[in-house]
Amino acid sequence: MSAPLRNALTIDVEDYFQVSAFAPHIARADWPRIACRVEANVERILQLLEQRQVHATFFTLGWIAERHPAMLRRIAAAGHEVASHGHAHLRACGQSRIEFLHDVVLSKSILEQLTGQAVLGYRAPSFSIGAANLWALDVLQEAGYRYSSSIYPIRHDHYGMPEAPRFAWRPRGAQGVLELPISTVRLGRHNYPAGGGGYFRLLPYPLSRWLLRRINSHDGQAGIFYFHPWELDPQQPRPAGLGWKTRFRHYLNLERMEARLARLTLDFAWDRMDRIFLEGK
Repeated sequence: MSAPLRNALTIDVEDYFQVSAFAPHIARADWPRIACRVEANVERILQLLEQRQVHATFFTLGWIAERHPAMLRRIAAAGHEVASHGHAHLRACGQSRIEFLHDVVLSKSILEQLTGQAVLGYRAPSFSIGAANLWALDVLQEAGYRYSSSIYPIRHDHYGMPEAPRFAWRPRGAQGVLELPISTVRLGRHNYPAGGGGYFRLLPYPLSRWLLRRINSHDGQAGIFYFHPWELDPQQPRPAGLGWKTRFRHYLNLERMEARLARLTLDFAWDRMDRIFLEGK
């Protein structure tokens, strides 16, 4: 009997007040004055992964790493991959080429200095690389990255490139950066999210499990799943003035998230992005 496919477990390491949907309500200039909750939430994740003997990839903001260097070293020392989520949680599509280069070089440098390990992967905040700014992948290659996980092949009001391939591909040619999309399932003429985020909290767990199993069995591909540390934190502060859609997306089922993740780590085989997609290549 063959071993089960390893899926990639990934965590986007940012704090609750840094999510893009909160930008109209929490000024970036106020970030340094807000009490961070990310370290305690990451510690809960690390304990769960240690119990399950699972290794993952932590896409980490340089801004967070600068303020929590011990946390970052703890992630690396536990055998997890540290990858970049940029420095300041700026959407790639909202930056010029020079601004984007500065952001991804800075974050890579900070993460490598703190861990002593090469940073090979990058995920754009809000999956903000798409058809209009594929040049960002050239910048990532220039900066020394080997893979990206930034193009989401779905239709969404904030992001998405639904016409993009669902599995590993090289948008800029055979020598370009490898793009590793968050998992989707193809049903009829549309792609449906199957790789975590708010959808994992919205959908019943058995449906999420079925979607990921379909990717492994029907497509014969490794899945890529993601979540955020703040999704395990029902007690996080709630900014005033949020619209109903933002409240629904951000706070739905936070209290159920940790238990669902615990089930997920038992129901599938997991590993780091670099080990699944780069080893031997």
